Amino acid sequence: MNPSGAYGPRLGQFLHLRDSPPLVVTRILRGAEMAATETRDDRPVARLSGTLKPEDAYLISLKLRDYPDCEIWERGKYVTNADVRAGATYLYDLKRDPRYLINKPFHSIFFYLPRSALDGIAEQCRSKRVGNLSCKPGVGHDDAVVRHISATLRDSMRRPEEINQLFIDHMLLALTAHVARAYGDMPLGTEPPRGSLAPWQTRRACELIEATVGGRLSLADIAAEFGYSPSHFARAFKVTTGLPPHQWLLHRRVNTAKQMMTARDLSLTEIAVSVGFANQSHFTRVFSGLVGVSPGAWRRDVRR
Repeated sequence: MNPSGAYGPRLGQFLHLRDSPPLVVTRILRGAEMAATETRDDRPVARLSGTLKPEDAYLISLKLRDYPDCEIWERGKYVTNADVRAGATYLYDLKRDPRYLINKPFHSIFFYLPRSALDGIAEQCRSKRVGNLSCKPGVGHDDAVVRHISATLRDSMRRPEEINQLFIDHMLLALTAHVARAYGDMPLGTEPPRGSLAPWQTRRACELIEATVGGRLSLADIAAEFGYSPSHFARAFKVTTGLPPHQWLLHRRVNTAKQMMTARDLSLTEIAVSVGFANQSHFTRVFSGLVGVSPGAWRRDVRR
């Protein structure tokens, strides 16, 4: 991957990381690249961070480790010192060339949001365009939504072979809408009416989702089949089925696996791959999370 924005390897270079950091990417809003990158260095070499290409974009960062007495720079000049706290969210305007002195261990999740993504979410919500986000150097925010989305994405970053693109699209779409409202000037309650899908639309949507090997079809691809925006389609699908598209897919795979475990004498690895999971470990984690027991334990109970 050769990113055009401040995420993945480019963000790693900015922070002088020795290895490429884990990341996930979506292009669900106007084809704009949005990404989440996990960065960590337990033994950094003391020096000023690198520079990022000035662009109309933002980094939203959840800190996973305290970083006391952080020396912050903008536009090539020292600005302030601040105690950065684990669990807090910080915003950086990439037009200002944000930098800081790296002289302590750090661990963060960075979300990359370009202007085109903010314009896209405003368009989907039928709202006015979002102005500048509120970015104050060294000022953190107690943001439960960013913490939750970060926690749910971390496993996906570390297991790229198991990534469900519908899930990544859903999470980063939700993150963008939240940031536009919480730190921009996009008003609440601007989404289109929450209608349901027609029966034929539901059947077709389920066919498309279920036929996708490895969950690689994007939310935008499915929504385009019906002429909907991704956010409108995701809401309508959930109203109709009771589940977001990515959760519906996982439930469907688990139910299919149950049928195979009761009707055919196949190994769990064979079943896992045949229903669309990356491997048996992936299958076991999802099955256990939804059913409450492992696939092996479930099959033994059924056979008794």
